[in-house]
Amino acid sequence: MFMEFTQIESPWSELQAQIEGRVITPEDSGYDEARLAWNRKVVQYPAVIVEAESAQDVATAVTFARQHNLGVAAQGTGHGNIRPADDCLLILTRQLNGVLVDPAAQTATVEAGVKWGAVLAAAQKHGLAPLLGSSPTVGVVGYTLGGGLGWLGRKYGLSADNVLEFELVTADGQLRKASARENSDLFWGLRGGGGSLGIVTSLTIRLFPVTEVYAGNLYYPAHMAREVFRHYRAWIANAPDELTSSVLVMNYPPFPELPDFLRGQSFAIVRGCYAGDIAAGEAMLRHWRDWQLPLIDDFKTIPFSQAAVISNDPVDPMPAFNTGAWLRELSDEAIEAVVAYGLGTGGPSPLIFAEVRHAGGAIRRVDPATAVFGNRDAELVLSLVGVTPTPEAHHQLVAYTGQLKEALRPYLTGGVYMNFLEGAESQQRIRDGLVPGGYDQLSRVKAQTDPANLFRYSFNVSG
Repeated sequence: MFMEFTQIESPWSELQAQIEGRVITPEDSGYDEARLAWNRKVVQYPAVIVEAESAQDVATAVTFARQHNLGVAAQGTGHGNIRPADDCLLILTRQLNGVLVDPAAQTATVEAGVKWGAVLAAAQKHGLAPLLGSSPTVGVVGYTLGGGLGWLGRKYGLSADNVLEFELVTADGQLRKASARENSDLFWGLRGGGGSLGIVTSLTIRLFPVTEVYAGNLYYPAHMAREVFRHYRAWIANAPDELTSSVLVMNYPPFPELPDFLRGQSFAIVRGCYAGDIAAGEAMLRHWRDWQLPLIDDFKTIPFSQAAVISNDPVDPMPAFNTGAWLRELSDEAIEAVVAYGLGTGGPSPLIFAEVRHAGGAIRRVDPATAVFGNRDAELVLSLVGVTPTPEAHHQLVAYTGQLKEALRPYLTGGVYMNFLEGAESQQRIRDGLVPGGYDQLSRVKAQTDPANLFRYSFNVSG
């Protein structure tokens, strides 16, 4: 398919004449830059790339792809690559960057290429906040389609649960609205089911009155990690919904740009965000400060516009690997496995961090029939992330994290959070990320809306 089309100039010229945006072919000088994902480990070679300027460009490109028997992939920021966009029509949505805040309705309408930082900045001008994740450089749409668990999650729920309306292009090339009242089957499937039902060109989301939070990190020495995890378990046992938190072991790489006290060091870290009365948030931290003074304590009142400092996620593209699973409990045995593998078993571990996040709260209280997102009854989710600068490092980390998850098997629910997976694992385990029976129902919707499986580069749903 790739060779057939690159030998024929006219189809691409025909497409270019129909859209406002840019058509980029493998012969064009900008092709190698345009095909990159944020995760530099992903290598992909689309047959053609469309840099869309509008929702109509997206619709035109989808129609063209269907007529020419090409699969369609969509990419905003490139963070959430599920399957490399090889031999297909790749639609870049990064030029769809409009953000419109309605302060009276406390909503924002956000186009497909927008990153969370832009929504946060626009909303904070009106004393409001979106339900972004740990990084403002991640795209709104991809994050939301997979669920969206952020630092306001226990208080206000998932990003997916707070979408009021999607605008999307379906496989027939039509621009449609999906909400609880219109195309409700699509609305249900888009909230946690990924992008296999269409290409979302914009969405309207709820905003919340959050302007400042009590948030930060506590760093403890690595040798205290087991004690820290057990103390964390007690801390969250009766935690109010205002507190969303996590505990992790972190191995900092020996990068020269890191401060001396972090470079090449390992720590046990407690992270959190209290979205409520600041004095109550400060009182929550006495659990730690009265127990053991940390090496670093940067919990303080911050404007929510600075929420990125809680996790300090990397902002520059890099090669990385992600995996995870929902935990049944944070037992002593589970803690031992996470800490042992996170800090290294029989030697130094790969460059990973192993984090357990506390969910529940508002996430759990959603009627499971309203969205395909699953595993709401589980309250602890494990995230494993590592840097993989070489193919060998990637294979080593896949094997290493596989051993950790095998050691944790008795303490796992069997479910996964799809935003924490990638590549082959995300293709194989989508059933485990959905509500019971959700995959079969999602497949029926898929069969009706995309029988040719045009959108096969998102979560693997066969109609």
